[in-house]
Amino acid sequence: MLKTICCGLALAAISFTSAMAGTCAENYQTSGVPLVTGMTYKTAMDFPSVNPAAALDRVSRAVLAEGFVGVNIEKQLGTLTAQQETTGSGRPQTLRVVVRPNGKGSRVDAVFIVPQGQVAPNMSENLCRVVNAAAR
Repeated sequence: MLKTICCGLALAAISFTSAMAGTCAENYQTSGVPLVTGMTYKTAMDFPSVNPAAALDRVSRAVLAEGFVGVNIEKQLGTLTAQQETTGSGRPQTLRVVVRPNGKGSRVDAVFIVPQGQVAPNMSENLCRVVNAAAR
């Protein structure tokens, strides 16, 4: 009986951990009120078999391919910052990505910040395209 309970608890813990990891789209969050306040879009994803250095390299290539400018990569910190200005207002939108070790793999966190008065359509798809590049 005790063995059955222990096995059940272990299985539940593994299932819970998998559910917490989730896909990029499942981890996607927004905060702010469109056009009224600044908006923050963020997501994260774990890549159990991807080396952090390789993940950062792949993500940086994806960011460049997306047309961001002012890309700054700090390999020792595992960070990337970039900007784009698509509205003509002169107020840039900022992307921040952090790649850090997670077990034998990597965790990639991405945040896209849009100033008040601006909107950014399709952010779930766009951010996930950058984050998922870590595995390609």
